[in-house]
Amino acid sequence: MAKSPQQTEKDPDSFGNQDEILLGVLTAVEQNSNTSQRGISRELDVALGLANAYLKRCVRKGLIKIKQVPRRRYAYYLTPQGFAEKSRLAGQYFAASFTFFRRARSQMSELLAECASRGWNRIVFAGMSELAEVGTLCAHDHPVRIIAILDDANAGAKFCGLSVKANLADCGPFDVVVITSLAAPEPVYRKIKAELSPDRILIPSLLRMAKSVADREASTQAAE
Repeated sequence: MAKSPQQTEKDPDSFGNQDEILLGVLTAVEQNSNTSQRGISRELDVALGLANAYLKRCVRKGLIKIKQVPRRRYAYYLTPQGFAEKSRLAGQYFAASFTFFRRARSQMSELLAECASRGWNRIVFAGMSELAEVGTLCAHDHPVRIIAILDDANAGAKFCGLSVKANLADCGPFDVVVITSLAAPEPVYRKIKAELSPDRILIPSLLRMAKSVADREASTQAAE
């Protein structure tokens, strides 16, 4: 359950963040009863106080028991209830991941087919995420090329073999931008719209923002 330094964003419909942290805590304790709060904090890439709060919650719920060991240290153990809860959460996590992948693959494939039909062969993905990762796989099935990932927070990195850029101007010649940010798609869309015509920005429907953006734009234009 450890996170990489450049953790990708999560799908809005996917496994909840709180459940993911809880699963991470239970997994860390199962793998090493001698782990510490600081060790769990590092492994899950969360604040020490948050790791402590989740450990206390697990103890209160009877998922973890604590035993004092020599040198004034503590050992953590999963209870039978803790093992059962870990199994339940793990099942939910993998089910959510599979559902997301299936939806993402279908929608990204449709968008890339649309791009190809319009002659938009050079594509930029806006947002370094699992959706972008799925999109790069789908691109192999269509006569298109993903030329860059637009993500200012991770500029200079590599993602799925592609360069991550901070600005559209850094991406080189392109035909269309596909929004792939999962954490903040609307701010990303608004930023790109300030530089690019909306008809050259595509939005997968799983982001649940296409209609809300269109409605707000229509309201704004009517007000003007």
